[in-house]
Amino acid sequence: MLKPLHSFVSTQDIKYQLTRRATIMSLESYDRAKEVKQFDESKIGVKGLVDLGVTAIPRFFIHPPATLAELRPKSKTRPVSDVVPTIDLSGVDSDHLRPTIVEKIARASRELGFFQVVNHGIGVEVLERVVRAIKGFHEQPPEIKAPVYRRENTKGVSYISNIDLFHSKAASWRDTLQIRLGLTEPELEEVPEICRKEAVEWNHHVKKLGELLFGLLCEGLGLKTDKLKENTFLEGRMMVGHYYPYCPQPDLTVGITSHTDPGPLTILLQDDKGGLQIKHGEEWVDVKPVPGALVINIGDILQIMSNDEYISVEHRVLANSSLEPRISIAVFFNPSERDSLYGPFPELISPEKPARFRQFTYTDYVTRFFTKQLDGKTLVNYYRL
Repeated sequence: MLKPLHSFVSTQDIKYQLTRRATIMSLESYDRAKEVKQFDESKIGVKGLVDLGVTAIPRFFIHPPATLAELRPKSKTRPVSDVVPTIDLSGVDSDHLRPTIVEKIARASRELGFFQVVNHGIGVEVLERVVRAIKGFHEQPPEIKAPVYRRENTKGVSYISNIDLFHSKAASWRDTLQIRLGLTEPELEEVPEICRKEAVEWNHHVKKLGELLFGLLCEGLGLKTDKLKENTFLEGRMMVGHYYPYCPQPDLTVGITSHTDPGPLTILLQDDKGGLQIKHGEEWVDVKPVPGALVINIGDILQIMSNDEYISVEHRVLANSSLEPRISIAVFFNPSERDSLYGPFPELISPEKPARFRQFTYTDYVTRFFTKQLDGKTLVNYYRL
C-alpha cells in the first residue's frame, strides 16, 4: 500500500514515493482514482512536481490518443497565426469612430468568437504588475500556498490544480489561483498578500473594460447598449490566474484541454510565451501574443442569448515545453441573478429566425458546467432546441 502524499512531508519523501510508484505501477494494476486523490491531497500542484525534478509526467496526465493526435497540425504548413484580429479601441467614444469599432467587433464575434483589443485604457505597467503578482504567488514554497489549496471557493479564494481533476479523462499540466473579484474588505484578507493589491487594481480595470465591451457587443446585435449590464452580467467576476510550468513530456498532455467558456465574455491577459490556440475550421490556430493587447472571447451563454448570432469557439492551451513558465490571467463574467431565466433575447427572435435554445436558470447552467470535464461545447448543445 502506497502512503498518501501529505501537505508538509519532506521533499525527499515525496520524491521517493513518486519514484517508488512509477516502479510499482509497472508491476501492478493502475488505480487512477487513488493516484489522483494522492496528488490532490499533496497540495503541491504540477509546479511542485517540476520542482521535485520529475522527468516523466504521472500517468493520469497522459491524454487519450485521439486528443494527442490533434496536437499535431493536419497540414504540413501550419495555419497563419494572424487569423484572430486585433481591434484598436482608440476613439470608441467618438460618434465618428464607434460604429466602425462596433462593426469590427461584431464581425469577429460572428465569424471567430475571438479577437484582441489594444488601446483599451489599461496601461502596460498595470498588465505587467498583475502578471508578476500571479507568477509570484505560484512560485512560493508549497507550504505557503497549501492553506488556500481547496476545491470549494466559499471564501472567495482557492488555489488548485485542474478544476475538473476528478471529472476529466486526463489531467492538464497547470495550476490555478481563483479570486472572486469585488470582495468586501474582510473577505480581501483571504487573498494572498503577494497579489492582493494587484487583484483589487485588476478588478477596477476589467470591470470598466467589461462594461465597454458589453455595450459594443450589444450594439453589434442591434440591442440597446445596456442590455447585458441590465442582466447583471457585470456583477459576478472571477479572476483565474493560470501557471503553466515546464512540462517534461509536452507531447503527452496539454495545458488546458479543448473547451468553450460558460459565461458571456472572457477577458484574457496572456504573457509573451504563447500556447493559446483556437479551433478555426478543421485546424488549430495560434493566438499570437500582441504586446499590450488583451484577448477577448465569446462564451456559451452569449451565443445562446444572441440566438446563434455570436459564436463561442473551442480553444485550448498547449503544454509548456519552455523552461520559463507561461502565465495567463482570465476574468470570467457571470450574472448575480442566478435564479432568473436566461435564453435568446426576445429582440433576436422572429418568424424567420425562431428561438434556437430553451430557457434555463443560471444556477442549473453553471452546475452543469462544474460537474463535467472541460470538453467542447456541451452547454450550447445541451440547451439547443
